[in-house]
Amino acid sequence: MALLDVLSTSGFGSQLPTILTCVAVLFLVRAVFQAQTGPLASLPGPEISKWTDLHVRLMLILGKRAQYVHSLHQKYGPVVRVGPNDVDVSDHAAAREIHRAKGGFLKSSFYATGGRIQSMFSTRDRGFHSSRRRLLGPCFTETSLENLQPVVVELTRTAMRKMRDEAKAGNGTVDLLKWWTLLAMDVIGQLSFGESFGMVESGKKSQFAEDVSNAGAILPLRTAFPTLIWIGAYLPLPFFQNIAQSRQRIVAYNQERVARYMQLVQKDAQKSRATIFTSLIKGNAIELTELELTVEVQSYITAGTDTTAVTLTYLIWAVCRDQKIRDELVRELKSVDVADEEQLTYKHVRDLPYLNCVVEEALRRYGAAPGALPRDVPDEGAFLGGHFVPGGGTVVSTQGYSLHRDPELFPDPERFNPSRWENPTKEMRDAFMAFGTGPRGCIGVHLARMELRLATALFFRSFPSARVSTKDGMSDTDMDELITFLLVPRGHRCLVELE
Repeated sequence: MALLDVLSTSGFGSQLPTILTCVAVLFLVRAVFQAQTGPLASLPGPEISKWTDLHVRLMLILGKRAQYVHSLHQKYGPVVRVGPNDVDVSDHAAAREIHRAKGGFLKSSFYATGGRIQSMFSTRDRGFHSSRRRLLGPCFTETSLENLQPVVVELTRTAMRKMRDEAKAGNGTVDLLKWWTLLAMDVIGQLSFGESFGMVESGKKSQFAEDVSNAGAILPLRTAFPTLIWIGAYLPLPFFQNIAQSRQRIVAYNQERVARYMQLVQKDAQKSRATIFTSLIKGNAIELTELELTVEVQSYITAGTDTTAVTLTYLIWAVCRDQKIRDELVRELKSVDVADEEQLTYKHVRDLPYLNCVVEEALRRYGAAPGALPRDVPDEGAFLGGHFVPGGGTVVSTQGYSLHRDPELFPDPERFNPSRWENPTKEMRDAFMAFGTGPRGCIGVHLARMELRLATALFFRSFPSARVSTKDGMSDTDMDELITFLLVPRGHRCLVELE
């Protein structure tokens, strides 16, 4: 007998509407009670955050989440409720507490990929992360990278030559975002696989690079509405099918490149091309399986291309907009005395004071990952920024966008002012989170700084009179900041005139 027949013969069916109404009322009362008297009820924030975080998700899709949350901090203070179970903190001391080693704040489910193999970036397992970081950490030290810097120098010089050729063949302008993306992708390819993607030389993106860009473009939707992405995988819609195909090609390409590199290692470890992972080679074997190495490489390509390219784009743009800053930087770079430009190495520019101030300010003002870093609050809760934040399902986030705009630490925070880093305070350093902080901070920080310093130095030694262009409709509006998790210029371009 069908369920409805049983209900009707028992007399229960006639009472079903009343029962359902009571259940709905109970759920509503429970929601009201939690919103008004729950453990987060005392935290400051907009009224809507007690009921939903939909407004924050929509801001994420629009590329304005970081700015919106920052406006809440300006109104409500350093601790603000942004959803029924979500809190954001902009106090630098509290941020350090959240991200310190053994602080008890584990990465939230936001980072879960659902894959069967974890990477050092995606794992939520503290033990796995510590073990993998001990293994991979030596690959990214300044000493290890020193042996690879000639590769970065050579690719950067090639990019300068190609930019000059393009400007001469066209209207005198080049698109910085395009060229820095090609350069960053080739660098990470060369250092991961022992061979670049050849994009700087060709002057255009490969299919692999396009697929990586497509994967990045879907990140806001995946973050804001992950269920929609999951459902979309089963729907015969071109949009979702294209995303799935891009991901399949990325995985296949990485597997093929890694397999080729590991075959070279097994054939003759001494003659295999030097890469980031050379220190992992023991005899004729490498200390990760082919699949494990593929997953790690995929993380580095995703994390080490657009981030470096975007920060470098904004750095050059900001310097070119201010003649005083540009001229001071050019003077310092010209003071580097080498008999031949081809003899310039990373060692010549690594410790230049003003260059480093420019890089630090670009990372503060235009760091490419200024969005939220969510962490689960420990069950026992924690005092953060003068408020008690309970555990038991609460997620607390910090965002570099707000930390880098604390007016007490960074006066006139929207201004690009490299001189503020000539004598930075401890509090400024503590608030600096361009690469995250603590044990989960970016492992590639030394590589990123190497690329930023070298590319900036070689660009302004090659083009000391570079200026922002107004050709082809280029304007400051093109550089408006869209931020999901990563930063990207609204116009997806940045035109400068080289001469």
